[in-house]
Amino acid sequence: MEQTVFIHMTDLHVGDADDTHLFSDTAETLEQILADVAKVEPRPSFIVASGDLTNRGDAESFRRLKAIMERSGLPVVYALGNHDTRPGFYEGMGVAATAPEAPYDHDTVIDGVHIITLDSTSPGLIGGTIEDAQFAWLEEALDRHADLPKLIVSHHAPALDETAAEAPWRSIRLEDSERLGVLLRDRTQKGRTILGILCGHIHHDRVSMWNGIMVVVGMGQHAATDLLRTDVLRMVKGASFGICTVRRTGLTVAFVPQPSNREELNVYPLDMLRKAVMQLAAE
Repeated sequence: MEQTVFIHMTDLHVGDADDTHLFSDTAETLEQILADVAKVEPRPSFIVASGDLTNRGDAESFRRLKAIMERSGLPVVYALGNHDTRPGFYEGMGVAATAPEAPYDHDTVIDGVHIITLDSTSPGLIGGTIEDAQFAWLEEALDRHADLPKLIVSHHAPALDETAAEAPWRSIRLEDSERLGVLLRDRTQKGRTILGILCGHIHHDRVSMWNGIMVVVGMGQHAATDLLRTDVLRMVKGASFGICTVRRTGLTVAFVPQPSNREELNVYPLDMLRKAVMQLAAE
């Protein structure tokens, strides 16, 4: 196949000035990034936006997001994140749904790439889940367009190992991740080409090999995690996007950081996060 270039964005967190939990002007950042995307050569075929599209999940924020993204002139593949809501997305983006709370699982083919988008969100939870019905849907989706390379999009990345239990808000829950790994290994053994999994959520650029599949996490457009602080979750000013190229030999991702002074935006105590996750899980 010829080379296909596309853009990976994540954690756009589009909102408004009245949102006290929004620590940067994400709409302005998105405008700046789209201006950079317009300079990319060759012209990208599409954009992937892998979740936390808005900060509040309300329909008006999604309408604002849609208006900004339409100015790129490119097709956009959307996934939902834990900050989004399914009803808000369906209403604000004008997407038909079987029910307001139905997972937004979908697939499409653009420029020779079969893009499979999995809704890893579970209303009320910070971390990710995949339900039985979604696994059944994913099995069918992986068997469609068997001759095309497949790109999987999910807001939450799979849990890399058993240590995910220490921070369950960072990934898809461990048992679902293991089941996903078994399914994808089975499909690759049957000749399906899986280019990689594109994710967000943890607010820093990261590339991992997981079950023989490249998992790419983007920093996003809201804030950046300070990886040098392990005693707290410290968020600083920072943003990036990915220029992705599908070649005959596989997927390449080049990260494009935006200028930043790494100003501190917010700090979350880890104990607070653990207690919040445990409370939500119990509810």
